[in-house]
Amino acid sequence: MLNLLKLRNFKAWQEVDLTFGRVTGLFGVNSAGKSSLLQHLLLLKQTRNATDRGIVLHFGGRDDPASLGSFTDVVHRHDERRKLAWVLKWTLPEELPIRGPGAGPQGRLLFRGRELATLCEVGLQDGRPRVRRMEYRFEDLDFTLKSRDDAASDFELATGDEKRFQFVRIQGRAWPLPRPIKTHLFPTQVRSYYQNADFLGDFELAYENLMDSIYYLGPLREYPRREYHWSGSRPSDVGERGELTVDAILAATRDNVVRTLRPRARGVPLMPFQQIIAHWLTELQLIDGFRLEEIGRGMNLYRALVRTPPSSVPTALPDVGFGVSQVLPALVLLYYVPEGSTVLLEQPEIHLHPSAQSGLADVMLNVAKVRNIQIVVESHSEHLMRRLQRRVAEQAASADDLKMYFVSSQNSHAHLSDLALNQWGEIENWPQHFFGDEIGEIAAISEAALKRRMQQAG
Repeated sequence: MLNLLKLRNFKAWQEVDLTFGRVTGLFGVNSAGKSSLLQHLLLLKQTRNATDRGIVLHFGGRDDPASLGSFTDVVHRHDERRKLAWVLKWTLPEELPIRGPGAGPQGRLLFRGRELATLCEVGLQDGRPRVRRMEYRFEDLDFTLKSRDDAASDFELATGDEKRFQFVRIQGRAWPLPRPIKTHLFPTQVRSYYQNADFLGDFELAYENLMDSIYYLGPLREYPRREYHWSGSRPSDVGERGELTVDAILAATRDNVVRTLRPRARGVPLMPFQQIIAHWLTELQLIDGFRLEEIGRGMNLYRALVRTPPSSVPTALPDVGFGVSQVLPALVLLYYVPEGSTVLLEQPEIHLHPSAQSGLADVMLNVAKVRNIQIVVESHSEHLMRRLQRRVAEQAASADDLKMYFVSSQNSHAHLSDLALNQWGEIENWPQHFFGDEIGEIAAISEAALKRRMQQAG
């Protein structure tokens, strides 16, 4: 799971350090830079998935979750002299043993650990992005591929502590190495130039596994439909706009996927996937029943039926409040993705009543605990944040598991304020006008009402 993102010269961010929690909330004013933090993670993910291995960063197109244009578009202040750089640190699902050549079938154990980080620096060279430095940091040891010239064409491989470990060249001429592949892969020549560099592939695989474990739901979701066609496929997620939500539910139903609502212990019941989703829709007080029904046997056409109130007849999803269809993809995604995943949510509370927005915070806390899911949410909801605070005050959640930030803009620079949440659920450094001037609004209402009463009395 993600631990830390250090980012430099990306869009509105000249520099930022973001520490992740089990649930991380990004709040703040419009166009301040909240979404840009998620976009950088999406940029890395879609670069990892790009079929073109010659590309440095895949800035995306119409079918990608992050369509960012070009290097010039994303670099801070569009200053092409700047370098885009980042450090991404995460914890591996289990301990990784690194072995080198030596006696035994698996080789000699070199080091082991669970903390891994990647560093990359990209600059513009001859009008094209070029990697200037790429590094993996495993526990407290660095393995770096850095440019030997200004053209970023010749690279050398080094380690941060040669007393602990040195790369050993295979006999022959010391050829320089070519540039990295994308922003996370060592060139293939590394394995043929050095006799003890095979383990670097373990770092690359761990990075790709991390990218594969990141899932995203955007702020705009598809309108509900009266019928859905399902080909029988099993999607990896619900789609950027929730367009694959029904496919995911049907695939989970066919595969008899079950989930629990409570922490695992002996006797904790498991529930069918659709029942879990229906439970939360009911808890959010949006509906009183939910199911998918096939329209004609063998036609592969389905409709989503809901019931509200309990005594009513089932109704098609488009015929009820819009909020149901908009929150449904978020609920499905959180229970559909594999355990240990990181889920990025943009404005999951959209079109929800304030009480349902509060309830959505409970869903996130529950899923994070029960399914070991990490959630990064970008939101404008005061009700969602207040519920997170309340659960900490009630000791239903730990302040250590939550990280909340306020994003503001100062002189065209994005600024991140770490909201200090104490064990009592209180934010000790509440920013001015965080969710508007509530006290000022109340005072203005009272003053206007008093003036009108005095006018009417006079």
